[in-house]
Amino acid sequence: MAGLALGGTAVARADPIYPVPDPDPFYAQTADLGDRAPGDVLATRPMPPLLMFPDTTVTLVKFRSTSSEGAPIAAVTTVLTPREHVPDGPLLSYQHIINGLGAQCAVSRVLYTNDPNLQVREAVALNVALRRGWSVALPDHLGPNSAYGAAKLGGQITLDGIRAVKRLPELGVGNSPVAMAGYSGGGMATAWAAALAPRYAPELSIVGAATGGVPMNLRKMVNALGLQPHPAFGLAMAAAIGLEREYPDRLPISTQMNAAGLAARDAMANGCTNEIMAIGAGHNASEFAASTSMIDDPAVMSVLDENSLELYDGVPNIPVFEWHSPSDPLIPVDAIVNTDRRYCAAGVRLEMDMNPSPEHLSAAVLGLPDALAWVDARLRGEPAPSDC
Repeated sequence: MAGLALGGTAVARADPIYPVPDPDPFYAQTADLGDRAPGDVLATRPMPPLLMFPDTTVTLVKFRSTSSEGAPIAAVTTVLTPREHVPDGPLLSYQHIINGLGAQCAVSRVLYTNDPNLQVREAVALNVALRRGWSVALPDHLGPNSAYGAAKLGGQITLDGIRAVKRLPELGVGNSPVAMAGYSGGGMATAWAAALAPRYAPELSIVGAATGGVPMNLRKMVNALGLQPHPAFGLAMAAAIGLEREYPDRLPISTQMNAAGLAARDAMANGCTNEIMAIGAGHNASEFAASTSMIDDPAVMSVLDENSLELYDGVPNIPVFEWHSPSDPLIPVDAIVNTDRRYCAAGVRLEMDMNPSPEHLSAAVLGLPDALAWVDARLRGEPAPSDC
């Protein structure tokens, strides 16, 4: 993990800590995954209606996807189908923010919880989409191990979720125009899906992607949040834990933690946003590190780089709407600017919206209406504007 400094006493080798498995067998990994293709539907389940989405049916879809290192996995997306839906009406894959390491943090679970700390805060905006007749897919884009920080994984799960939803005749979206959107961690999954699609899912016809507040470079972000005491240090630590789950052989971060670090890791291992932020607030990597041996390890750095869109050599072949705060203190804005420039140079139709918010979360609120208006225009077939 970049930014680790000496601190504490070394401990015996510590294995990665994984989340407590979801007790519902619907979420379990199935034995025949190796025989299935990415996007193949493994199971479906009709769900109870939700008061937050009136006149809308809810369907869980379990499908085959792929881990960061190429292994078959099972993942889940939740499909909202409004009363106004018509066959082959628009489909929006919305990647909700998931700042979590536990199974209960997944969107499909958050939809049915009474915990006031776990909310679908974009419900108002999503209801606007539903009332327009759009179907909405909400993937659990951190995968079965809640691998927070594994950005490429989120992109692959997003694309395979779209594949799966389009393969279910009963959902009526087989020939639908498809758009993607998301902010922050959800924006990261969206942006990666857009960049990966030409190689990972070239058969999908996607009209555009709206991505906001995207952490485009994990090495820079970990350095920014980990070197000095920071109120959001918990997010950097959670990303290290999540990436270790996804790359246990290449990023064995637990072996570098002292006793205090392992205690903090264990305390947040099944936590969602509030627990992660509370445990990490005001701390830094030096307090939890027993060794600095991983700082110069090329395998470790390669994991961070492989999940940094600024460094990925592919580009989207669809229009992109990108919004962020130019003074966002949580994410490296220069990485966004560099990525936007690279996309422009490659000929991507890119609209950039730098809104007046001084920080990360309010930028989501200010930018989402324009993002959805942009998506609506793409779904109606209007040519995409470009600021390049």
